[in-house]
Amino acid sequence: MQYRQEYMEPQTQFIEAQSPPEPTEEPQPRRRRPRWQKVALISFLVVALLGGGGLVAGGLYFRSINSGIERVDAFDGVPEADRPQVVENAEGAMNIMLLGSDSRDPESDSGSRTDTIILAHLPKDRSSAQLISIPRDTWVSVPKSASGRGGRDAKINASFAWGGVPLMVQTVEKFTGVRVDHVTMVDFAGFKEVVDALGGIDVTVEDSFTTLYGLNGRRTFNAGPQKMDGAAALDYARERHAFADGDFARIRHQQQVIKAILDKAASGGTLANPAKLNSFLKATADAVAVDKSLNLLGLASELRDLRSGNLTFLTCPVKGTGRIGTESVVLADKEKAARVFEAVRGDNVPGILSAAK
Repeated sequence: MQYRQEYMEPQTQFIEAQSPPEPTEEPQPRRRRPRWQKVALISFLVVALLGGGGLVAGGLYFRSINSGIERVDAFDGVPEADRPQVVENAEGAMNIMLLGSDSRDPESDSGSRTDTIILAHLPKDRSSAQLISIPRDTWVSVPKSASGRGGRDAKINASFAWGGVPLMVQTVEKFTGVRVDHVTMVDFAGFKEVVDALGGIDVTVEDSFTTLYGLNGRRTFNAGPQKMDGAAALDYARERHAFADGDFARIRHQQQVIKAILDKAASGGTLANPAKLNSFLKATADAVAVDKSLNLLGLASELRDLRSGNLTFLTCPVKGTGRIGTESVVLADKEKAARVFEAVRGDNVPGILSAAK
């Protein structure tokens, strides 16, 4: 299957941003959270796949799986007056915010911050999907949370640490001008079990590299096509230190893995094997959380014909990296990004694709 992919290569020069240092806030104390709240990547796989697997016909079975998916108050306390309004000709389109982080990442000390932020646009005809990755270090204006935290410029992923999903919704909406209709969260640590339930996935590695923080130490990936089990796929999608463009390389690899999972899950070998399909669905349900208003059964029906060939992965346009105070950040290209997200607001798919070039 041929994939369509657009990617905005970041400028590699180091930009010294001329903004004063921001005061450092004390991090919230860590506390035990349900597995789903330490979230990460796979995200869109669930909603696209549930329909592709023909699960609508198996209503009772689907509902039993659906009942095991965690629900979260994604919009609790989000002021309606501050939210973007739906453009008239875009009624019926849907925008889903996908969040994720790696709760078992040995190099992670970010607590409840999110490593992956994707805004997925589903046009009203549901014939395709455009998934726009927003780098986690993008410097944005974070609204003040209900608890009084935030209310200043910071990296976009800080909003989750300061105010959970509702503040992340507010921050993404303020940055993009796009109204978030639903939220999907995935525990990337649980993604290993998802890949293993599928019997592995096929990924083409661009360039050879060795991970620095693999599940079992260092792991070398050789350039070219290869089959990955869950542990290898997790190492591949997690690594960023081995690359000159760091998190941008990780975004590309995460996008590759999502496509590979969707392809394998929608293949005849999975759908025709009840035991394999059952294992995959249960592993997926264990790793996923969605907002309370998302009707998974209805969305599965709407997306039953969607395949990875209809997905386009993009990255929010950026100018490069820089320093603000003591922090290394990603600087968005505000003019280009505004054109991309304006096209999203208007459900203008050709406009989204052209604006992202």
